Amino acid sequence: MIEELLPDFYRIEVPLPRSPLKALNSYVIRGGDRFLIVDTAFNREECWQPTIAALDELGVDLYRTDFFITHLHADHSGLVGRLAKPSSRVYFSKVEAAVIGGGIGEGEAHGHWRDMAQYYLANGFPTEELEIALQGHPGRRYNSKQFISVTPVQEGDTIKVGDYKFVGILTAGHTPGHMCLYEPEKKVLIAGDHLLIDITPNITTWLELENSLKSYLDNLKKVYQLDVRLVLPGHRRLWDDHRKRIRELEEHHRNRLAEALTALESGPKTAWEVAPYITWDIEADSWADFPTVQKFFAVGETLAHLNYLEGEGKVKRVTKNGKVFYSLI
Repeated sequence: MIEELLPDFYRIEVPLPRSPLKALNSYVIRGGDRFLIVDTAFNREECWQPTIAALDELGVDLYRTDFFITHLHADHSGLVGRLAKPSSRVYFSKVEAAVIGGGIGEGEAHGHWRDMAQYYLANGFPTEELEIALQGHPGRRYNSKQFISVTPVQEGDTIKVGDYKFVGILTAGHTPGHMCLYEPEKKVLIAGDHLLIDITPNITTWLELENSLKSYLDNLKKVYQLDVRLVLPGHRRLWDDHRKRIRELEEHHRNRLAEALTALESGPKTAWEVAPYITWDIEADSWADFPTVQKFFAVGETLAHLNYLEGEGKVKRVTKNGKVFYSLI
């Protein structure tokens, strides 16, 4: 689906088959002599075909097209390796570029996955289920198979295309170097996965980010100050009141933190043992019925909340026999 949002500014809704996210919002801005595409979908034929069809319909010349990728997740970066041409610039957060070794693509994060597996095992994730989760993880299955060097962007850097001048806003939390684009004159915020309207962004633990939930909440406050008329998220529908949504997201995380504390009232637990106490928006009768990949995401979110509580001095962490346990102080 193609939707014109503003003059020379379009949204392509790219389907994400068998994903609870349903679709990716890819944004296309037409300039005088170049185009800018913000975010691409999974590296899958089911995403490639509708993307190419939409770009053809819009008359996009990929040899005159640059890209901005809001963050490293494959549902936002997977197709850039196939779409980018030698003449393309691929803009990407400088912070995140350092995390993945200076470019997007195959082989960028093998060490990351190995270290993350050890971290999850230490936090109680069963070995057999972890192997299944990692094999089915969309970030590993549908990433770019071509390595693409990136043009690093820092907070406050600008990208100009046609009548639009975007400013980079660093919004770490969802990923270590997530970046939004803000157009101050038009009051448009391309939010990536920092703000979503009818689902809550996944705030997981990152080895490269000491306290991901605190970073996320701090950056919600930063974005709250912006004058925004139109929010363009990475998924689902657009809306115009970003401050109301930010207040809702803050309340959501307060509730989740309270659930984590309640889980620890009966004694020390691993993150794997705390996760079933948290309210998840998953169609399953019990924790045992969760899809294994969704358990991976849930434990990551649980860890982010436990780490936040540790930073607040409300829980403590102890390692026993190679396992990490959290308990109330």
